[in-house]
Amino acid sequence: MKNKLRGKFIVLDGPDGCGKTTQTKLLIQWLGEQAVPTETFRDPGDTDIGEKIRQILLNPEHITMSTSAEVLLYMAARAQLWEEKIAPALTQKKCVILDRWLSSTCAYQGYAGGFGIEQVIKLAADSFKMPWPDLTIILDVDLETSANRLSGRPDRMEAKPRQYHQKVREGFLELVRQQKNFLIVDAAGDIETVQKKILRLISEVSFT
Repeated sequence: MKNKLRGKFIVLDGPDGCGKTTQTKLLIQWLGEQAVPTETFRDPGDTDIGEKIRQILLNPEHITMSTSAEVLLYMAARAQLWEEKIAPALTQKKCVILDRWLSSTCAYQGYAGGFGIEQVIKLAADSFKMPWPDLTIILDVDLETSANRLSGRPDRMEAKPRQYHQKVREGFLELVRQQKNFLIVDAAGDIETVQKKILRLISEVSFT
């Protein structure tokens, strides 16, 4: 497993409340137990520039922000994260784990926001060297389950209407159909059950 995952870029993604943050932490812990050198970063963020962009993007006061502005801001933060953190970690043969990436922008702004998935992908391809990870695992949950898992004051994206979040889920499912190196996990179960599904997929997948 150590040799298999060295230098690989793996993303867990899905709608708000799907459990990706929890499962990312558990995956990183498991990789440590397998002696896999690992790095994780938050997207958007984890650079000085990215953190400032994150504050703008998620501030509930910015209700007039257009979908195009969202796309460009997310991509700017991501380009900086790639250059500063992700690319160097992969060069050092570390396994990089994120709990969001390009797949989120495709589902949220591209599909639900109407910007267009292909347009998002083209922008990403022009912005950084590796738009798609070696593996993306989509954690799929229904809207009721995801809403029940969210707590605290919603950020600007979480506060969007129910119909928007339904389209976000549809956008993630569309990506699974369209893209290679995408796998899906039913994330409606308990934390341990979902973790076992994720670890089984990672153990069985063949990186090509």
